[in-house]
Amino acid sequence: MFDLSAWLSGLAVLLGAAFLTWVVSVVKRNVAIVDSLWSVMFLLAALAYFRVAPAWDAASALHVAAPGTVERRELVLVLVAIWALRLAVYITARNWGQEEDLRYQAIRRRNDPGFTFKSLYLVFGLQALLAWVISLPLLGAILGPRPLGPLDYAGAALWLVGLVFEAGGDWQLSRFKKDPASKGQVMDRGFWRYTRHPNYFGDFCVWWGFYLIAASAGAWWSFPGPVIMSVLLMRVSGVTLLEKSIGKRRPGYAEYVRSTNAFFPGPRKA
Repeated sequence: MFDLSAWLSGLAVLLGAAFLTWVVSVVKRNVAIVDSLWSVMFLLAALAYFRVAPAWDAASALHVAAPGTVERRELVLVLVAIWALRLAVYITARNWGQEEDLRYQAIRRRNDPGFTFKSLYLVFGLQALLAWVISLPLLGAILGPRPLGPLDYAGAALWLVGLVFEAGGDWQLSRFKKDPASKGQVMDRGFWRYTRHPNYFGDFCVWWGFYLIAASAGAWWSFPGPVIMSVLLMRVSGVTLLEKSIGKRRPGYAEYVRSTNAFFPGPRKA
């Protein structure tokens, strides 16, 4: 079911979190901390929807889980928490002690003078709004009254595939970067042998998994969430943006591009 008041409560929480993180970024003079906030925003949205979700009664044609069973909203909250906290911890650890990311340095230069204030809406506010719209499947799944069904299990399975690709890809790349022998080389092992961006592909699976769970709850209308996430991953802040610069930093990357799928995993090309 679509509940506008519940959805708006999520927006209020996300804008509040964005504002507080912006204040920290002003003190640190580093807006890249928004990357650590990104996944946490979805957990905050899910918690906001969970808080206002009504208790459904089977006697009135609605649903209450039997004692000891898991409701869809509990399942979704657990899946979101695992995905969001894992990614936030990874990004925070990766960026700890580093200077502001080059992407944000470029945005800062384009919007100075006054970037300190402008970043409130150009960076933090924008990401809060994107997270709010993308969170639609979480809203539909958490508020949906239908009992768990096969589509929920399919969605959870797709979510698991995504988590394995995302977390596994991040772990493999982290080990690769720590190896002195890898300096200047291209990571083409493990998941990276079959897709140039296993972490982005994993994110893609995670969000389409959430959509399947939402669709099982009757929230077919929540498809803008995974569609926007897919566009961001493949055409905006993910694959396209990263590959604009990585070829200049990795001499062997052109050959890697010729032999390896950009997004969806597949066998190496001759």
